[in-house]
Amino acid sequence: MKALYPGSFDPLTLGHLDLIERAAQLFDGLVVAVLQNPSKNPCFTVGQRLEQIRAATAHLPQVAVASFDGLTVEFAQSCGAGVILRGLRALSDFEFELQIAHTNKSLAPQLETLFMATATAHSFLSSSVVKEVARFGGPVAHMVPPGVAQDLATLFNQMSPHQA
Repeated sequence: MKALYPGSFDPLTLGHLDLIERAAQLFDGLVVAVLQNPSKNPCFTVGQRLEQIRAATAHLPQVAVASFDGLTVEFAQSCGAGVILRGLRALSDFEFELQIAHTNKSLAPQLETLFMATATAHSFLSSSVVKEVARFGGPVAHMVPPGVAQDLATLFNQMSPHQA
């Protein structure tokens, strides 16, 4: 069975990568899909995020990387996924994720949502936290894959803290 792991991944964190690596062992195929969300103002373009994920998952041949817009359930169906993977860092994530899972189930009853808990070592990570630390010059190498750390350094070294 194939699974879909959708998200904005702006940027990809080690928490995301932990879930990808573990899910890749559970499913025949895993599609990591970057949502093109017009209501968000991302730091990285969709193309940059796709490249970051491809580089970080190059060691996982069963992982494909794509982008999409629109409904997650429609994209899941178009790529042949039977499961939508969602990560949980803390109990506070569960209420929102459960609402999304129920909505998806109402739209596509044949799709299942699987919640996976992030490894404890990464449970504090969010893309927002990573960007905030990087914006002010803090170390992020323990939070993101090496290529993403370099991209963040490049991005925020070119900007003053007031522009970020």
